[in-house]
Amino acid sequence: MRLTDPILIAALAELAVERREGASIGALTSLEIGGVSDLLIVHDSRHLPELLRRLSGCGIAHRFLGGGSNVLVMDGELPWIMIKLAGRTPDVTIEGQSVLVEATADLGRTVTFCAKNDLGGMEGLIGVPGSVGGALRMNAGAYGTQIGTFVREVEVYRAASQQIETLRGEQISFAYRHTSFAPDDIMLRVRLELPRKPYADVVRDIRVSNEKRRASQPMNQKSAGCIFKNPPGGSAGRMIDGLGLKGFGVGDARVSDRHANFFVNAGQATAREMLALIDSVRERVHTAHGVSLEEEVIVWST
Repeated sequence: MRLTDPILIAALAELAVERREGASIGALTSLEIGGVSDLLIVHDSRHLPELLRRLSGCGIAHRFLGGGSNVLVMDGELPWIMIKLAGRTPDVTIEGQSVLVEATADLGRTVTFCAKNDLGGMEGLIGVPGSVGGALRMNAGAYGTQIGTFVREVEVYRAASQQIETLRGEQISFAYRHTSFAPDDIMLRVRLELPRKPYADVVRDIRVSNEKRRASQPMNQKSAGCIFKNPPGGSAGRMIDGLGLKGFGVGDARVSDRHANFFVNAGQATAREMLALIDSVRERVHTAHGVSLEEEVIVWST
């Protein structure tokens, strides 16, 4: 979608919003798949409610793009304006064991920064790609660690009220790859409370997590992380692997040879190819095991 309303375009500067015409949205995702749209970069989140009111008043559909690491975007001219938040500087502030983090901050960099301040607990998340906001929305977890464990409050734009609100940790429910945030809630900042831990110990545990990832995941290929959630009591990756589907593909969309629950863009894969691969693998798992795998990757389609 392209912005054409001259009054709205003129208002963007007043709201500290940068406009990039015809941006490749796929280039902003870890899969490198997706079409084009005008991209709005919001440099001051205080103006977010007013920007969204103006877009709504003009009947312009929109979506928010975070770190782009867990999303599959449709091909072609996209039917929404894309909005991306620009973080404050610095994006991580530490006071004692309290850590205030911009939702736009890189998750791995945040874990490392906290380690340098003798704060641990999140070492297992070091290799999870994407932003803190994305990790928060899906309650990202790995190796026995979930980010929700450490959340004390979240500053969020709530579309229901069209206001920026602060939620206490106890107001938010966290489960496996799920939170109680509304689909149209936009995370702005999160306050975490982390346990004290000597830097050397945190670095040791980070190294262990990194070694596990390098041994089992396609770190240097274009992927969106795990495609499917693990079913209760089972492993999506083991089910797919057991069917001999590593390397199976549709066009340039392939099941990783290293980890069967990672699907990679092996060249110039399209969203259509990736979706066809997802559907084919899910159907084969259902036929073999009677299990309907639920997508962990977020699919943006019409």
